[in-house]
Amino acid sequence: MAAHDLSMHLLRERELLETLLFKLDEQQMLLATGRNRWIRHASTEIERVLAAMPTVALSRDALVVAVADEWSAPEATTLRQLIAAAPSDGWREVLEGHLAAMTALADEIEQMKQVNEQRLRTAIRVTQETIAGLGEPTGEYTPSGDVVRGGDARLLDTRM
Repeated sequence: MAAHDLSMHLLRERELLETLLFKLDEQQMLLATGRNRWIRHASTEIERVLAAMPTVALSRDALVVAVADEWSAPEATTLRQLIAAAPSDGWREVLEGHLAAMTALADEIEQMKQVNEQRLRTAIRVTQETIAGLGEPTGEYTPSGDVVRGGDARLLDTRM
């Protein structure tokens, strides 16, 4: 019975990881489209999911220990060790499936997190540069970005 409870818990943990991945993807889309107004809300939702993770992990660890005790595998304190000690191929296969799915989700989350962090750093830098440049004369630029004339930007060319 404990093995079934563990399997159901692992399924809920996978759903939590998928929710985290979805929220990171949502944040990435907001960053990519410049919809910065909603970034704070997306970040708050990500933090909520992350806050639930330690409790979920602790519950999983307790269930792993309970199943290890039920299967007489005293050395099994991690999911990997429990898989190795599984009494049947059926349970080994079920638990390996959960572990593989959770590992794949963790890898996707890490990649998405790195991209989002880079985009957030870029957004912060652009914002800081914009704020630092407030009140500074912008001058005029060519389409390639070279300065044509320094000083205040002009609506009319008074040299004509």
